[in-house]
Amino acid sequence: MNIQNVTLCGLLLLCVLVSRQSFAQDSIQSHTIKIKVLLEKESLPGATVLIKSLKKGAITDLSGIARIENVPNGQYFVSVSFVGYEQIEQSIQVPMQEVLIVYMKESENALDAIVLQSTRSTRTIKNIPTRIEYIGAEELSEKTAMNASNIAMVLRESTGIQMQQTSLSSGNTNIRIQGLDGRYTQLLRDGFPLYSGFSSGLSILQIPPVDLKQFEIIKGSSSTLYGGGAIAGLVNMVSKTPKEEPQLDLMVTQTQALGSIFNTFYAKRNNKWGYTLYGSGHYQKVYDPEDDGFSNLPETKSVTINPKLFYYPSEKTIMWFGLNGTYDDRTGGDVKKIEDGENGIHQYTEENISKRLSTQAVLETKIDDKQSVTIKNSIAYFDRNLKIPDLTFEGNQWNTFTEATYQRKGQRADWVLGANLYSVSFDEDSQFVERDQNDITYGLFLNTIYDISENWILETGLRTDYAQDWGVFALPRVSLLYKLNSSFTSRVGGGLGYKIPDIFTEEAELVNFRDVQPIDNDMLNAERSYGLNMDFNYQTSLTDEIGFSINQLFYITAIRDGLLLNNTSAGLFQFENAKGDILSRGAETNIKFTYKDFKWFLNYALIDTRLNYLPGNPQKPLTAKHNAGSVIMYETSTWRIGYETYYTGTQFLSSGIKTTDFITMGVLAMRNYSWGSAFVNFENLTDRRQSRFSPLVVPPHENPTFPEIYAPTDGFILSVGVILKPFGNEEEH
Repeated sequence: MNIQNVTLCGLLLLCVLVSRQSFAQDSIQSHTIKIKVLLEKESLPGATVLIKSLKKGAITDLSGIARIENVPNGQYFVSVSFVGYEQIEQSIQVPMQEVLIVYMKESENALDAIVLQSTRSTRTIKNIPTRIEYIGAEELSEKTAMNASNIAMVLRESTGIQMQQTSLSSGNTNIRIQGLDGRYTQLLRDGFPLYSGFSSGLSILQIPPVDLKQFEIIKGSSSTLYGGGAIAGLVNMVSKTPKEEPQLDLMVTQTQALGSIFNTFYAKRNNKWGYTLYGSGHYQKVYDPEDDGFSNLPETKSVTINPKLFYYPSEKTIMWFGLNGTYDDRTGGDVKKIEDGENGIHQYTEENISKRLSTQAVLETKIDDKQSVTIKNSIAYFDRNLKIPDLTFEGNQWNTFTEATYQRKGQRADWVLGANLYSVSFDEDSQFVERDQNDITYGLFLNTIYDISENWILETGLRTDYAQDWGVFALPRVSLLYKLNSSFTSRVGGGLGYKIPDIFTEEAELVNFRDVQPIDNDMLNAERSYGLNMDFNYQTSLTDEIGFSINQLFYITAIRDGLLLNNTSAGLFQFENAKGDILSRGAETNIKFTYKDFKWFLNYALIDTRLNYLPGNPQKPLTAKHNAGSVIMYETSTWRIGYETYYTGTQFLSSGIKTTDFITMGVLAMRNYSWGSAFVNFENLTDRRQSRFSPLVVPPHENPTFPEIYAPTDGFILSVGVILKPFGNEEEH
């Protein structure tokens, strides 16, 4: 072998060694990979990107990019997750030639995928400038287990909402949103504003929640959407609808306070026809936890039935007709008189017998993919008889509501044009005073939602109402939504409102309408209002198992010509307009943490409601300025366990006396089975009752007086029950 051959072999050997060394170095070389996460066309900050096999991960930044360092060559599965969205898994090969782009999809249970009815739009929550609070089927089932007889529990535990009890004997309760009286809140059922005037006093107690699938709450002036009365806001209760798979729910609840509740709901759709049937029965024995001889819960016998028939003539048209009937008999007061009859000093009772019957009819049809028409009508009848030993107040009220709307969905703008007719007729059975009322209101409204850009959405509306005897009301409204990205959004909006005077106020209810003079159209003005609100919302995933969100709301509502009930020198009660504003302002904070199967909700409400027509601008009586709450939930497919704590701050009585603050607690445990669920609920676990702070009844026994109610009156309530689901066991979402 010559020298040239030796040299050539050496060079070849050297090349092989270098190549092997280079390959070995390549095989252990690490890289920084970049993954960009998008939701539609927007960057998604706060998403978790994880390579489980390497136990390496990162959180996407404001540009939606996650950087994972020191990733060796090879093939891996990358997991991308974000609260409310489906988890994505994708295979990657390292080294990567370019940035990997991942598109997230909303999960089936994502809140933002819910389409709400209150706005009359087909948009989802994230694309509507109006701020709407949503209570879905899952949370409704929890509140139903706590109280299946009425919707008070659902509303009471929402931030900034107070359930104000106006009568110890009847339990009559009104809803207050952000410190404003119940007459300023509109209660809707499937978009029908029927619970008003004479019928509103017992409405909260007469609406069972079992056949409802969701609640939609708009706080602040909403008169542009649904007319007068929505100065403080509106609550729309949406009923369940039939599916192809039949659904049957049977619910039985028993309390230690001798209350028994039975609910049944059945739904089924067969091709072009469908129907739902709901029935409820509630019996409550008179309950007196203080043993002071007067009831804290009245003896109650209540029955509700609500059948609905649905017809689907084509894929574009839906028609349905519903009938709702309620009979309710409540007797509270002296326990011995209720149980044994009048005897000696045992004379005082308050009896409320009410009957409610209403119809609803709806026709919805799509002209094409962009246009639709909806026509709806309702007729409601309410009859109430209120008796105390020396007074009987009775009458009936007819409400009618008819509305036609035309909707058009464009590429960038959606709008709805509508007209409605609303009538209220109250007829009192009395020979001594004429307090009948007849009001007719004609309304015309236009509402638009316009996509200015990917980040800005504008909503504007204008309603013009003509109220017979009260004149014309122009009600503009505007809201603006800003979306920085999928984690941060902000809304600001405001509008005008009005309320036609009627005699059915909280003050009149407190005196059982005794000596209350009729509405004088010539002396009174309609109440008018303006409201503004702004909120900020942020949500993110701290890790793939920990989620966090916060919503901060600021609001202000002012009412001019507020309706007051004043005591005259003749001992009569006369309605007058306030000489100054009622001004409610404040803030609401809602925070949510999630970790695996645990959820922790924190809330705080600052409610500063001032009566500027009085010297010193005092805080509105029976309105706590500071309220806070904490709810911890553990939820799996088998168990649902919750622990609640609520703080109510000090309040002022009408006399100026300052009340004490208090804390209430509750525990719910629910076990799911293949056949349904069993539950136990400990409400007001620490037994906080107003009687522990001050008397609920002031002597003499035969003619008692009842101080204002500022705290719970019934105390601790233990309830147990079962929910049977023979079929149709899936929750509605």
